[in-house]
Amino acid sequence: MNNDKLGLLDKIQYPDDLRRLSVEQLPELCAELRRDIVEELAENPGHLASSLGVVELTVALHYVFNTPDDRIVWDVGHQAYGHKILTGRKDTFCTNRKLHGIRPFPSPMESEYDTFTCGHASNSISAALGMAVAARKTGRDDRHVVAVIGDGAMSGGLAFEGLNNVSSSPNDLLIILNDNDMSIDRAVGGMEKYLLNLDTNATYNRLRDRASQWLHAKGYLNDDRRKGIIRLNNALKSALAHQQNIFEGMNIRYFGPFDGNDVGEVVRVLSQIKDMRGPKLLHLHTIKGKGYKPAEEHATIWHAPGKFDPDTGERLSDGNAPYPLKYQEVFGRTLLELARLNDRIVGVTPAMPTGCSMDIMMKAMPDRVFDVGIAEGHAATFSCGMAKDGLMPFCNIYSAFAQRAYDNIIHDAAILNLPVVFCLDRAGLVGEDGPTHHGVFDIAALRPVPNLTLCSPMDEQELRRMMYTAQLPGKGTVVIRYPRGKGVMREDWECPLTKIEIGKGRCITEGNDVAVLSYGPIGNDVQNAINELHDEGCLLSIAHYDMRFCKPLDYELLANIARQFKRVITVEDGQRAGGFGSAVLEWMSDNGKHVKVQRIGLPDEFIEHGTVEQLRKIAGIDIQSIKNAIKSAKD
Repeated sequence: MNNDKLGLLDKIQYPDDLRRLSVEQLPELCAELRRDIVEELAENPGHLASSLGVVELTVALHYVFNTPDDRIVWDVGHQAYGHKILTGRKDTFCTNRKLHGIRPFPSPMESEYDTFTCGHASNSISAALGMAVAARKTGRDDRHVVAVIGDGAMSGGLAFEGLNNVSSSPNDLLIILNDNDMSIDRAVGGMEKYLLNLDTNATYNRLRDRASQWLHAKGYLNDDRRKGIIRLNNALKSALAHQQNIFEGMNIRYFGPFDGNDVGEVVRVLSQIKDMRGPKLLHLHTIKGKGYKPAEEHATIWHAPGKFDPDTGERLSDGNAPYPLKYQEVFGRTLLELARLNDRIVGVTPAMPTGCSMDIMMKAMPDRVFDVGIAEGHAATFSCGMAKDGLMPFCNIYSAFAQRAYDNIIHDAAILNLPVVFCLDRAGLVGEDGPTHHGVFDIAALRPVPNLTLCSPMDEQELRRMMYTAQLPGKGTVVIRYPRGKGVMREDWECPLTKIEIGKGRCITEGNDVAVLSYGPIGNDVQNAINELHDEGCLLSIAHYDMRFCKPLDYELLANIARQFKRVITVEDGQRAGGFGSAVLEWMSDNGKHVKVQRIGLPDEFIEHGTVEQLRKIAGIDIQSIKNAIKSAKD
């Protein structure tokens, strides 16, 4: 960053420095902070539009509240870049999302200003309520706790569970609803439409506050009377306004909506309500991408735009050829192709139609694709309901987010063995988004569940065949996992749609000395490792098997491997404990096969952020690690 462009921001390392400014100086600071974020992310890509939208809110929060003693709990760290810059990380922000650099999302392991882990949506209200209750229980009544939640995250069930508890537990929590009518793709659902139409008269709130203060001063307003008056006021206001305020209907004081991109206004409102007793919700309208025209006009594209020219807004190409396609695009094109052949097929996505490429079918068949918002559990059960009565849902959920639908997959899909295809996108190490987003637990989590078929394609053609097979009658609940990013094939990815026999693997390379069993696209790294070893003069005869299915395993193929080989290596882009390699090892043990099995997978620890190549090396699942394991098999 060119510091001669900075003025006020250059003098701020921590919020204590920020609080020395006058309110009149804050708009200038916001402009500098916004420019800093734009210029930094132009070179070091990240989540741009969300952070630009909350610059004023971020500045106001740290200006009004005594952070870090006061607690600010962010919901989804996409919006927290300004927060990082203002809390001691300005000089190192250039390392954001890089290996050993600043974490991609707020984390208490990085800074005392980061109060909670917030890589996934909808957890801020519950976590902040816990902190507010803890403050009361530990004699810290002077501590303020603030939850900042985006409107997209309000569609998550956990947010409503938290709101329900907020309304019934003694607390002074402040919830700030950052309402930008967006999540990643445009927000959907009744809650979002409700928020767009919600309004409250500012004069009414001022009169109400003055009356409350007078009653408190006179000693007329204890907690019981206060709750009764709130209920009466809410009923009167609903009658006069001809609408019910859902938050005040839960006995949560509602303020707003206000302009969340007017820093002076936000500071004024926060200062007025910060010391009010009881739970409160402040509704702010913000503009995603605020202050940077390309991001304002195309917020979805500029959610995470990659590298770009900060002056012109031109997004910079990585220079790669159009092929291979991303697995996501192969999925999207194949889904539309299948839907044209099978009118029972429908698509379901929890707020990720563009990211998972279900937007391809959505544009062609809008009445057969359902974006349910950030609600993974609902996405799963909604799919099951459709499957129960005759439809064939393809439910696409990112692997890390599918963790939130674990019970739904078991209780609502697997028990009845319903014909739902769960496509777990972004499976394996995802790179710069780090441990909250790595999709590495799905194999171990789902493998014990009865009735599930678990499979993973080694390439784009295999993905197409698995999708075709999964929608055939009688296949039950099928889970297909595949990674983020490009595949390995050129224009020949578009193979005919043919059936794969469930539970059958295939031999990629014949050999006699050691057998390598791979699961999913990491099999391409296995094949590259074998080819490199041959080029280096390695005399081992190495067999490679693409197992395709983790459940059911190809028992016949495993029996043949056990007869022929004494050394077997398993390779997977997932957690080693309980994963694909564990399944192979268990089968060998259960069937009395005296084969030495070495498992290559992720260790029992959370892997940090960095490029996929860097992280695979750290985790010991890169090509060199595979080569080392194969060479050691001769010992």
